[in-house]
Amino acid sequence: MQDRRAVPCEPEGLKSDSGIKILADNRRAGFEYELIDKYEAGMALTGTEVKAAKMGRIQLRDAYAEILDNEAWLKNAHISEYSHGNLFNHLPVRERKLLLHRAEIDKLLGATQQKGLTIVPTKMYLKNGKIKVELAVGRGKKLHDKRAAEREREANNEAKEEMARKNRR
Repeated sequence: MQDRRAVPCEPEGLKSDSGIKILADNRRAGFEYELIDKYEAGMALTGTEVKAAKMGRIQLRDAYAEILDNEAWLKNAHISEYSHGNLFNHLPVRERKLLLHRAEIDKLLGATQQKGLTIVPTKMYLKNGKIKVELAVGRGKKLHDKRAAEREREANNEAKEEMARKNRR
C-alpha cells in the first residue's frame, strides 16, 4: 500500500548543495552586459514581499541598482503582490534598500562613475533563511559584441553535439 501523506509544496526555484535556493535569475544580464565584478547584498523587504519572493514571484529583467546619498537602492525589480496580503500588501515595483558594507558601496560608487558601467542584479536567492541579491558591475555590450557571443555559443554547442555523437559510436 502506498504512503499518502501530505507533502509540502516547494516553491519554484533550484536548490543547490550549498543551501542556496535560487528564487529569480536574470539571464538576460549576461547577454546585455559584460559582467566585470560581482557582489552579494541583502535587502530591506516587507513581510508580504518576503512571502511573495519565497513563492518565486520575482522579475529582475529591467532592474538595476543605484547609489544615492551613500546608500544602495534596487530599482525596477518586480515582486508581485502576495495573494493573502489584504490591505497591508506592498507595491510590486518600488525602490528597495540594499544592505552592503560601506567599502562595497564605495567600490560600487567608484565603478558607476566610470564611463558606461552600471550595476545590474543577476540573481535573487534564499541563503540561510535570508533573501540575498547578487549584483554585478557591467559594461553594456554593443550589437556586434552580442552577435559575436551568439556565434561563439552556437559553435560551442555544435562542438559538444559532435563530441557526443562520436562518443556514442
